[in-house]
Amino acid sequence: MDRLKLKAVLGSHPHVQAVKSGELRSDRFDLDFIEYTPTNTAFKPMVREQAFDVCEMAIVTYLMAKAHGKPLVLLPAAMLGRFQHAHALYNPAHGTLGPSDLEGKRVGIRSFTTTTGAWIRGILANDYGVNLDKIRWVTFEDPHVAEYVDTTERAPKDKKILQMLIDGELDAVLGEAPNDPKLRPLFPDPAAEAAKWYVRRGVVPVNHYVVVTEQLARAHPDVVAGVYDLLKRNKTQVEPASSPDMVPFGVEANRKPLELIVDYAFQQALIPRRYAVEELFDETTRGLN
Repeated sequence: MDRLKLKAVLGSHPHVQAVKSGELRSDRFDLDFIEYTPTNTAFKPMVREQAFDVCEMAIVTYLMAKAHGKPLVLLPAAMLGRFQHAHALYNPAHGTLGPSDLEGKRVGIRSFTTTTGAWIRGILANDYGVNLDKIRWVTFEDPHVAEYVDTTERAPKDKKILQMLIDGELDAVLGEAPNDPKLRPLFPDPAAEAAKWYVRRGVVPVNHYVVVTEQLARAHPDVVAGVYDLLKRNKTQVEPASSPDMVPFGVEANRKPLELIVDYAFQQALIPRRYAVEELFDETTRGLN
């Protein structure tokens, strides 16, 4: 039987390197990897055109794609998990700012629909009592899902998000790396805040999973299970068991993060209803653990 050739996009994560290099491979199919840098630039063509057979995808992008009937299937294979508290910044040159001070302020974010943004807004709303509707959201990019109607204020085309924060045109930004010495984290001690949040919630905020096309899932469910198995074997090879597991594999291991991000996405009107975890998978991927 001919080997299937699958177009695939995955980020350069340590736990997928053996699969990407071909060191770990299947006897049923080949993964033809296409590089996108940053990886999130592959999400739009995957959602809009199903441009690849296998693709890393932000979970909020997937939830919104599901809400709009896009033919994609989720695998319970986490590619990127991280605590989000360090990714909210402000400029102390314009005064001190904390999480509870954001109402009435201008807050920049790459796109309102980013998964990091959804996680941080969920934390602000549910742990700090912030009314998200009282923030002036300023965005820089279109959503990956074309059908979503974005009502935020759009930054001028020539403006850069961090420069606007430095110049005082924004009061805070979400989703950016804390690399500029002029900027400070909105949460005063992000690591301590994240540790407390984890104790309270028991959840690792997972940003990215893997999706496949519905066409592949229907025609070759065994291949989809095989893709998951390869990725899981790679993860097991390189990552000793840790607590918390930042890239959980399996439906049960991902139940809590999925339930919470579904809650946050629904609260923020990114999806029309709360999906049960089982609804996020198909007949094949629902049984993967």
